[in-house]
Amino acid sequence: MPEGINRYYNGVVIRQTTICCSAVALIAALALPVCAQTSTPVSRAVKQTRAVDDKTPLALFPVITTWTLPLNNPLTAPPAFRDALAVFALEGAQLAMYDLAAGSRLWLAPIATTVEPAIGTNVVFVAEEDTISALSISNGEVVWRQPFDAALAVAPTVAGDRLILATADGDIVARRADEGTELWRRHLPRAATSRPAFLAGQLFVATADKQMVALNLETGDVLWTRTMNGLGHDILANGDRIFFGSQDRYFYCLNAKDGTIEWRWATGADAIGLPVADDRTVYFVSLDNIVRGLNRSSGVQRWKTALNFRPNSGPLKWSETLVVAGTSPVVQAFSTREGKSLGSYTVANELSALPYLFVDTARVFPTLVTLSSDILARATVTGATRDIEPTVNPVAPLPDVAVPATVAAPPDDLGAVTPLPTLIPVVPTSEP
Repeated sequence: MPEGINRYYNGVVIRQTTICCSAVALIAALALPVCAQTSTPVSRAVKQTRAVDDKTPLALFPVITTWTLPLNNPLTAPPAFRDALAVFALEGAQLAMYDLAAGSRLWLAPIATTVEPAIGTNVVFVAEEDTISALSISNGEVVWRQPFDAALAVAPTVAGDRLILATADGDIVARRADEGTELWRRHLPRAATSRPAFLAGQLFVATADKQMVALNLETGDVLWTRTMNGLGHDILANGDRIFFGSQDRYFYCLNAKDGTIEWRWATGADAIGLPVADDRTVYFVSLDNIVRGLNRSSGVQRWKTALNFRPNSGPLKWSETLVVAGTSPVVQAFSTREGKSLGSYTVANELSALPYLFVDTARVFPTLVTLSSDILARATVTGATRDIEPTVNPVAPLPDVAVPATVAAPPDDLGAVTPLPTLIPVVPTSEP
């Protein structure tokens, strides 16, 4: 390795030189048995990061590609995710479900849909042409199927033990998730403009007549209505408040109990996508190509940072890292503390769906999932995670020291019945 190269490990910059490569290799190899008897990889990594400097953010970036999944077909609807599970609706009436952590396809069902599915506790909900179907997560078999010929205004939403459907005619319908029975139906003057959000027995719906409506999740009764100056976008229900952007170029915080406007923040353009929040700050993007962090309680701006692309969705958050994407093939990361750039990640083609983060308990850092499509619209899913210091391979074998393999064999496929592949591990190339 050339002298003076900086490497990153758990958020810490380590400067390496060629003078001590052999010594480093020997120490690393001899330390392996000791490390195996101490704390878990997750806790050890966190403790190491914090011990070096408490002011150093626990950052996800920089990341490297760890696997790819060529779907070999165009997507017919946005994918659905829950934890490490992913559902892809593909051209040719194919609905494929994958376990991204295990690297295996669980099943493929002959179902056509143009609506994003929803993943519940044990089933996947799919809107077909004139029915709503629930498929078993384990094997893809139909658990129940109910007639439903109304056009949907937005994708289905899972709210606890209920499936929420919002029709283009303005109906909000609640069904039992386990059997599909209709529990209640509430007609609103105009259709929903974004997926409903739920919190503590309440369901929040932004409608096309510039209303924010709160319904009782058990009965469908209207609890309160708030008239806005623009159409509401995706709603984050968090704690005792709801957060959302609006077409009137404001970002709103409403009291979840009665709809009172706690505060609002003027933006240079529409605040779009689903916001994210922690105990102190709420984060969102707007079409003036800005990502912002506002005080969750007061709405005071903590920081703002310009993007070098036009966003098309809200940010993702893990620990102290925000991830923001648009349609370009570049994903950017920022610190939640001050909005400082933490780097970027580039995929081969323009993104064709929103990125996603999931936490695998077997890994220290989460996996960033991106979907891109080639010129023929064939989709490819890519997984990436934190780029940590690679294992140092000694120039000559060290006596009586067993060095483990750096890349595990891919898991076995779980009985897939069509040619769609499993994930392909990507082996990083070593530096000269």
